[in-house]
Amino acid sequence: MGLPPINPRKKVTLNTLQSMYKKGEKITMITAHDFPSAHVAEHAGMDMILVGDSLAMVALGMEDTSEVLVEEMLLHCRSVARATSRAFTVGDLPMGSYEISPQQALSTAIRFIKEGRVSAVKLEGGAEMAPTIRAITTAGIPVLAHIGLTPQRQNALGGFRVQGKSKESAKRLLRDALAVQEAGAFAMLVEAVPQEVAAFITSLLKVPTIGIGAGSGTSGQVLVQADMTGNFPPGRFLPKFVKKYGDVWGEALRAIETYRDEVKGGSYPAVEHTYPMAKEEVEAFVGDVKRLMNANASAEAKWEGEKDA
Repeated sequence: MGLPPINPRKKVTLNTLQSMYKKGEKITMITAHDFPSAHVAEHAGMDMILVGDSLAMVALGMEDTSEVLVEEMLLHCRSVARATSRAFTVGDLPMGSYEISPQQALSTAIRFIKEGRVSAVKLEGGAEMAPTIRAITTAGIPVLAHIGLTPQRQNALGGFRVQGKSKESAKRLLRDALAVQEAGAFAMLVEAVPQEVAAFITSLLKVPTIGIGAGSGTSGQVLVQADMTGNFPPGRFLPKFVKKYGDVWGEALRAIETYRDEVKGGSYPAVEHTYPMAKEEVEAFVGDVKRLMNANASAEAKWEGEKDA
């Protein structure tokens, strides 16, 4: 587990997030998909950790988010939950687990809380998902809404396209925001929306907005951890809004290549990487084994001679 965070803090709750929002303090959110990624996010002091369905690509090697299953998401949620004691955790409901009916969505959300051990759930969609959000929140489960670009619906949207770029589409986005707020969402993720539109909508709401590709006028920001830490091979496409803060791939590649070379060359493990044994104990051990081997060899030779006779 390692040492606890250097500056321990109280657990982030819905009240904490609402207080930050009212004070104008930006809310920080990042994705995590397993124990190590959640552990480092927790130590870095993230306010919120999202177990996003983006793990379909970054952790499971799938083509897009539509492939990941509820059971797979729950496994990753549990892993993240074990590493977090302070950050507010949110589990992403995967495609096909909530769209059929509010009852289906509530059933899935309950599993995420009970089995996934997260604090809230996230689902994609605007005004059309208001009844679903209301059903889940009425049952006492916090919901983070997701409007703007909704990746699970990329085929219906014509791909990964910026939303709200025209007057009418911006109005639809505002209607979506107001609808999910009225339905009880404690906050909403706003993805791939012009900065001016996101900022204006944020100013009209009573709950926080968490932007991703929506400019700096939102109440907070979220990024996919693998993207912002640079944990991917060269040449991989990155959305315009991603800022690469590190080069985890490069550091890991350098370390593993160095390990390979040292093993091949015999310089690893060195003496400092081994466990000592008293010289006299080594000599006694080797001596006993050699005597036993000699005795066994003599007995075997004698047996062979008797067999030949």
